[in-house]
Amino acid sequence: MALRALQVTSRWSGEEHLPEHGPVLLASNHVAFADFLFVGQAALARGRHVRFLARHDVWHAPLVGRAMTAMRHVPVDRRAPAAAYLRARALLREGEAVGAFPEAGVSHSYTVRALMPGVAALARELDVPVVPVAVWGTQRLWPLRREAHEPSPRPDLARGRTVDVRFGAPLRVAPTADLGTTTAGLGERLTGLLEDLQRLPEHRPRPGEQARWYPRHLGGTAPSRRDARALEESPRSAVRPTWGPPD
Repeated sequence: MALRALQVTSRWSGEEHLPEHGPVLLASNHVAFADFLFVGQAALARGRHVRFLARHDVWHAPLVGRAMTAMRHVPVDRRAPAAAYLRARALLREGEAVGAFPEAGVSHSYTVRALMPGVAALARELDVPVVPVAVWGTQRLWPLRREAHEPSPRPDLARGRTVDVRFGAPLRVAPTADLGTTTAGLGERLTGLLEDLQRLPEHRPRPGEQARWYPRHLGGTAPSRRDARALEESPRSAVRPTWGPPD
């Protein structure tokens, strides 16, 4: 209802890469808190209800927590992630589509940041396909902080935004694959999909615009990857970027 009121245009492409049946992992970049809404909406075009892995503190709000549980989403506690892994594995064995944001948090630089190896581990163990997903445009609906001392911005109520979701070709993970190498390959795939969306004319800033919502290496004024680290927290097990722009 709120998205209709704001006249948000939701588009998706590459949905033919998402299998209509059977277990599948969706691995998406993460630029705003609302990303899962748009990825989930796009997946419905293939008749798939995605069960997302999400921060466990979302369940602290009773009504929201009950809704998330009813939709079979999975809480993730980064201090003890094994329970989420086991739950995701069980859902995949049931033939579900499971969605993950392997960056383990939003990217303040709007590049693909360090990735957790859990998606690669699940795919290797269960021999299920991984469909990389890029989402772009949500960052203009709910902006991020640009300095550590800034308060978290409120949602932007400007009308007429466009959000794009693009599904990439699925990848398979061999039983003997190295998780670090596989995760780095996923980072490359996600970066390519994301930058394709970022370069679309309707997603580029106007000439001379101070676009805090657009990546610095493409001409925006978002924090560089190096500066964004002060605003982000990545677990030690995350695979550091060998993909995307330099720091």
